[in-house]
Amino acid sequence: MAHRLLLADDDRAIRESLERALELEGYAVVSVADGVEALSAVRRETPDLVILDVMMPGIDGLGVCRVIRADGLRVPVLMLTARVELDARVAGLDAGADDYLAKPFELDELLARLRALLRRAPTEPSTPAGQLVLGGLRIDTDSRRVWWHSHQLDLSKTEFDLLELLGRNAGVVLTHSAIYDRIWGYDFGPDSKNLAVYISYLRRKFDIAGAPALIRTVRGVGYSLNGSGAR
Repeated sequence: MAHRLLLADDDRAIRESLERALELEGYAVVSVADGVEALSAVRRETPDLVILDVMMPGIDGLGVCRVIRADGLRVPVLMLTARVELDARVAGLDAGADDYLAKPFELDELLARLRALLRRAPTEPSTPAGQLVLGGLRIDTDSRRVWWHSHQLDLSKTEFDLLELLGRNAGVVLTHSAIYDRIWGYDFGPDSKNLAVYISYLRRKFDIAGAPALIRTVRGVGYSLNGSGAR
């Protein structure tokens, strides 16, 4: 069965061109021209993946993404933005997006990112052994929820995927390349800030929950999760 994509972009030429290209790749595409239509389409029938342009009339892409996450939907979201500054990328990730792509972009890169996001989307039935317990840290891989002692952390899909990967390899230093390959399905190279941004998000949420410094940075190599889950 074809994956169902929602494409929201107010630029008609870009929207129609992308819609044709994605359909040729075998995707079932619903395209809309603004944020209000995008939210209506998501709520009507949750797609497998959402592509959002940041600058749209009515509700912009960031607002749409925030509402999607507030509704509890964990559908993967790819943001398209004409801005390349770090603060613009961080704003998209902060809103709950799983990835971003700066305009203009190559179609092959967009398709690669879509494939990576769809690979990461949960498609397999849950297994009975769905708990990772590391000291005071508990990761429920079935319900995709995380607790530090009694405090539940509110994590985005990418944040959870990253923490689960680190948890399953607790005490092991995972390289940047290995994490990019497992989480994004694509190595963005040494200049990318994607991973560092998400690590900072996790650390911030652990701080709010009162947890110690659970994630260790090995400079120039990668990251590891404290195997005991506590200090």
